[in-house]
Amino acid sequence: MKDKDYKEELYNLQVELVKFQRHVIKKNLKVCLVFEGRDASGKDGTIKRFMEHLSPREAKVVALDKPSDKETKSWYFQRYVSNLPSGGHIVFFNRSWYNRAGVEKVMGFCTKKEYSLFMEEVGSFEHLLTHSGIILLKYYLDISKDEQKERLESRKKDPLKQWKISQIDEQAQKYWDDYSDARNEMLEKTSFVFTPWCVVHTDDKKTARINVMKDFLSKMDYPDKNEQYLDIDHSVICQYKPECYIKGLIAK
Repeated sequence: MKDKDYKEELYNLQVELVKFQRHVIKKNLKVCLVFEGRDASGKDGTIKRFMEHLSPREAKVVALDKPSDKETKSWYFQRYVSNLPSGGHIVFFNRSWYNRAGVEKVMGFCTKKEYSLFMEEVGSFEHLLTHSGIILLKYYLDISKDEQKERLESRKKDPLKQWKISQIDEQAQKYWDDYSDARNEMLEKTSFVFTPWCVVHTDDKKTARINVMKDFLSKMDYPDKNEQYLDIDHSVICQYKPECYIKGLIAK
């Protein structure tokens, strides 16, 4: 995507997001977006563009650190529940309870029993959330192995991105196939009718960001919605189904 086109589309979509937030506040809605994906797939940048012009009093990003000793002894979902949106608020989870289906499983941070229990409970958990009135959308950002490698190397050289480097990132390429297997199982078993996964191919960051915004806004109802800005590129983003692999939206 050319820079000029990107900036123009981004501006129009951010105007739509402001309209939507006004509606959220007025109608006391509870909105939650979950962003998962491989390391360096663009979660931070996508969420940043969502948040850029929203009121910070009614919108926040949740990016939790590793659980404390107390949290490890509590119900797994407990620390996420305390960060869910109240009426009139939008919450963006930069990684979420699906840590257990991804990095925790791959890196051995949870037991097989804990993983199995999570996979059994997560559907009921999300059904409770949606039944309580929370609007919950889940986005999985995927990336090719070569592009991930390039972005991770770039982080090491950029002094402004040093905070993004972690021990987990260092293992991303080494455990690529394990992460692929965990991702595939997660998408297949937790893309529920009431909270389906939406898969985004992010090798082109700008195109990915734009299409996530379009997809989200196209699913929301709010006054003065401008549909002409919401034409989605389905070669970049689609609701999860086996065909996503055939289209190349999900890296092997």
